[in-house]
Amino acid sequence: MANHEIIEHRVKAGDLTFNVAEVGAGNPVILLHGWPDSWHLWRDQMEALANSGHRVIAPDLRGFGESDCPEVVEAYSLGNLIGDVGALLDEFQIDRAAVVGHDWGAAVAWLFATFLPERVERLAAVSVGHPRAFSGAGFVQKQLSWYMLWFQFPGVAEIGLAANDWEMFRDWAHGGAARGSDDYLERQIADLTRPGRLSAGFNWYRANISPDTFAGDGRGIDLPPVTVLLKEWTDLRRQTP
Repeated sequence: MANHEIIEHRVKAGDLTFNVAEVGAGNPVILLHGWPDSWHLWRDQMEALANSGHRVIAPDLRGFGESDCPEVVEAYSLGNLIGDVGALLDEFQIDRAAVVGHDWGAAVAWLFATFLPERVERLAAVSVGHPRAFSGAGFVQKQLSWYMLWFQFPGVAEIGLAANDWEMFRDWAHGGAARGSDDYLERQIADLTRPGRLSAGFNWYRANISPDTFAGDGRGIDLPPVTVLLKEWTDLRRQTP
């Protein structure tokens, strides 16, 4: 099995500059991470995909990693986030790609496939279902997602999560791991400690999940169906004798 070197480089796409990790050649796959990650979330999957004959592109999404970090909350609206994916594909001169998303990256992937299905060859959403599924999932799911409301309070969330050497973050996201016990935990904390980065991550929530949206039952979310798989199934049937 070949060993592929992951290359990081800076890419201007739209109004922002993104840090992008890339490896391999062949059919393109774009990997979209969530909060509070960076492209490093995919470090183990990238070589496997490259070995399978794919060109793998994993950007640090806006506000994360080494990509640009706008200050205003509105910069993190889903419309802008979807636009980033399209702009990156344009910059790489890719018409269609397999799109894989985790956490917030999954939400972006769902909506990118919804509104730009012609750009999506395959869709894989990890850990986060369709936006309407979450909104209609019921009270237990909203209890489990309590942090989405807490993140709405500027200053309060920033101070609380980082207090006592990131104790709450370590307890909540890493099972109470001690500092120095996990390299990836240390990478996340180092990323979030930089000026403006913790607020930027919260702004993904503040720009897109209002208390009213959080408390809703999903019936007010009017989205067209995802047609990527429908198109593939239709094409397959046409090819079947």
